[in-house]
Amino acid sequence: MRKVCTKILNITGNVVTVKADGIAYEELAQISTQRGSSLAQVIRLDGGLVHLQVFAGARGVSTGDEVLFLGHPMRVGFSYDMLGRIFSGSGEPRDNGPAIKDNEIEIAGPAANPSKRVIPSNMVRTNIPMIDVFNSLVESQKLPIFSVSGEPYDELLARIALQAEVDIILLGGIGLKYDQYMYFKNTLEEGGALSRTIFFVHTAADPIVEGLMVPDLTLAVAEKFALDGKKVLVLLTDMTNFADALKEIAITMEQVPSNRGYPGDLYSQLAARYEKAVDFEGAGSITILAVTTMPGDDVTHPVPDNTGYITEGQFYLRNGRIEPFGSLSRLKQLVNKNTRKDHRAVMDGMIQLYAQYKETEEKRSMGFRMSDWDKKLLKYGDLFEKEMMDLKVNIPLEKALDNGWRILADCFNPEETNFRTELVKEFWPNK
Repeated sequence: MRKVCTKILNITGNVVTVKADGIAYEELAQISTQRGSSLAQVIRLDGGLVHLQVFAGARGVSTGDEVLFLGHPMRVGFSYDMLGRIFSGSGEPRDNGPAIKDNEIEIAGPAANPSKRVIPSNMVRTNIPMIDVFNSLVESQKLPIFSVSGEPYDELLARIALQAEVDIILLGGIGLKYDQYMYFKNTLEEGGALSRTIFFVHTAADPIVEGLMVPDLTLAVAEKFALDGKKVLVLLTDMTNFADALKEIAITMEQVPSNRGYPGDLYSQLAARYEKAVDFEGAGSITILAVTTMPGDDVTHPVPDNTGYITEGQFYLRNGRIEPFGSLSRLKQLVNKNTRKDHRAVMDGMIQLYAQYKETEEKRSMGFRMSDWDKKLLKYGDLFEKEMMDLKVNIPLEKALDNGWRILADCFNPEETNFRTELVKEFWPNK
């Protein structure tokens, strides 16, 4: 039986408080106002007091309005007709298409049973050398992209969406500016990938509670596709906006703040989303890539700091490139052994030489005399950055490995690279 409250005790910002029993956390309610009805969600239970965040804002809501509890949490319709569609953070269409009302599923459910998970063993190819060669993305992996404002993380996500060898892409945008939203839409449409993509978009102008629900909506739909045997890649941006939404609601509720004002359960809130990455036994998989912007490029900020404990590595995006130092895919060794036998050697050898190039570049900037070896390193570093690190490079893994050997051969003699003799014999280009 649905519960109805006819009196609102308090209105603080976009949060209303009523007195009710038998109400569940995250349950939905409908507030009837003179202007119509507004959807709200339970965000806190305090004894007999129930606090609800009003989706469209509390403007126009009065203490005499009726609150009808719906008896269930947020739900989203699921259908293959969602492919190519764009929805809001409340699951409503943004593209003027029909609403998806059939086969509704609850969001924010528990993570998959560990006994039903498969040990990751398949590589997700992206045709981006700095990922495929040096920090391979693994099916069912959860990885953040650590960045700062101004870096091309939207462009990186769009390229991954266009090129990743998966069945379905789900993109969840939190706090996006309108031009960001249109960039994703136009890029995927022009690249022919929109037909296998579903958007859940929350813009900066939308109610804050919808931003909190975007990851849950996205992951709930992803889970249904994965259970149906599909390889799903979930792209989320920006999880710092998600954490800031948590903080704003915690401040409204006068909760005791933790580090830098964030709620004390920030780790659990992030983990509940990232742990949805899974490879189901006998079915499909969910792989998660999520942008986390670092205020002031500070990796000790609570959001990236907590994220680093949950995820399986990270990509650092700096100066428009994925940095080889600091970026890490902890699961890459599970797939590198199954690609090509020179993969690990090229990966390790090229990074070691690039580290030497960075030291030589520092010496050059301080006016030291350059030896013949230093000159070779400088040439190598320039080629490596242009042909491997540039995010515009779009080539398959095997071609990237061949390019790596060609760059090495252009700059060094085989004996200078410390590669195994059998690999040099097989892969070193003949001049």
